[in-house]
Amino acid sequence: MGKPATPRALSDNEAKAVARMLRVSPRKLNLVAALIRGKPVDTALADLEFSRKRIANDVKKCLESAIANAENNHDLDVDDLIVAEAHVGKAFVLKRFHARARGRGARIEKPFSHLTIVVRQVEEAKA
Repeated sequence: MGKPATPRALSDNEAKAVARMLRVSPRKLNLVAALIRGKPVDTALADLEFSRKRIANDVKKCLESAIANAENNHDLDVDDLIVAEAHVGKAFVLKRFHARARGRGARIEKPFSHLTIVVRQVEEAKA
């Protein structure tokens, strides 16, 4: 006698992966997420592989996880997947102190972000 299962939030041709607590500001992460939005997954992986942004490696890991979820959990064809959504959310901000001249102090903020990637199977991806 447990509680009923939560209905699936995504449609049957979608799968997602979430990367939490990425140590980068949401504004910088959104630049990399915008790079892959709407692209086929093989193109998106290639773009992330050769991106010079530091966080691109973590975004690539999240995208690979979404692809693996689509293939293993939802039986979707990897060749027909596109990046349907890649959205960024704010996490918390670490506040740190940096000593400055004449007895003053400056605040250092170290932001964290969340990244959600949704891949969708589209039959017309190769056309």
